[in-house]
Amino acid sequence: MPEQIIRLGVLGLRRPPVTRWGAGELLPMAVMMPEPATAANTRVMDEAGTETWYLGGRDLSLWSGDTAYYRDNLVSGQPRIWVALRGGDPARAQVVSVSADPNEGEGLSSDLDLIVGAVPMPDAVRAIVAEFVDCNHVEIPFKRRKRSPTALSEEEVRGGPRVLQPGDKWGSDRGRGQRS
Repeated sequence: MPEQIIRLGVLGLRRPPVTRWGAGELLPMAVMMPEPATAANTRVMDEAGTETWYLGGRDLSLWSGDTAYYRDNLVSGQPRIWVALRGGDPARAQVVSVSADPNEGEGLSSDLDLIVGAVPMPDAVRAIVAEFVDCNHVEIPFKRRKRSPTALSEEEVRGGPRVLQPGDKWGSDRGRGQRS
């Protein structure tokens, strides 16, 4: 199965807490290609308490079996990359996954330990994904399965035998008189 790997850098945005008891909020903000030479978990910018962090790099794997999903993402009008982060502190947060597959992004969002966000797909990544889809997509036509006729016995046609026979029911004569 053909595969292509693209290395991406991930930027995160940390907003200040709304109350004095809050810890702030870390969200994926953007992906970059090529990955910068900056060390992971480095603060890049701070504007009025809103911080931009470089959280590290991660491989985006494109698989030929998922080209229909990539194509759906590309024709959506706003192609996205789904980024999954672990940890709310940007100094220690980890980039767990990046994906161009909307179904995988939805699956990642069901994990309560992860922070998942869909960020805009850069034009350079969009071109690579589009070329991968063009080269590897195979349209599989939908085939409706037909039921094969089965030979039923006369008992099965009538509805089969009763599960409980009259002697097995409560209140039948069977079983009476055994207790004293």
